[in-house]
Amino acid sequence: MASPPTRAPQAVLFACGFNSVRSPMAESLLQQMFPHALYVRSAGVKKGELDPFAVAVMAELGQDISQHKPMTFEELDDWEGLNFDLIITLSPEAHHKALELTRTLAAEVEYWPTPDPTGTDGSRDQKLEAYREVCDGLLLRIRKRFSKVGAASG
Repeated sequence: MASPPTRAPQAVLFACGFNSVRSPMAESLLQQMFPHALYVRSAGVKKGELDPFAVAVMAELGQDISQHKPMTFEELDDWEGLNFDLIITLSPEAHHKALELTRTLAAEVEYWPTPDPTGTDGSRDQKLEAYREVCDGLLLRIRKRFSKVGAASG
C-alpha cells in the first residue's frame, strides 16, 4: 500500500481573528469527529469574546462550546506551548501570524478563507443562518481534509 504524500497530523490548531466564532466552531467539529485520534485547539490573533450566535448554532448540532475561553496565540503558547503539526487559518490576519510562527515552529499551515458572520445584518434568524453557513462550510472542509484520519486510527 502506498503511503500518503503527507503524514496525518496529530495536533491541529485552528486560528482566526478573535477566537470567538470560526476557530472555536472548527475546533469543536473536529474534536467531535476524532475525540481520541487528534489533539485539537484554537486561538486568535487578538482576544475576543465568545459569540452567542456561535454557541447557539453549535448547540443545534448537539455541541456545547459555551465554556470555550477565547485565547490568543501568545496565551496558548504560555498555557501549553504551540506543539502543533498543522495550523489551519481561517482569516488573513491569522494566516500571517501562523506563517510568522513557522520561522520557529515546524508546522504545516493551511489557509481556509472563511467568511466572518459577525457583520451580518438583519433579523436574529438571518444572523443565525449566516453562522450556520459558516459552520456548514467548516464541516465540509474538515470532513474532506481529515477523511483519512479516521481510516488511519480506526
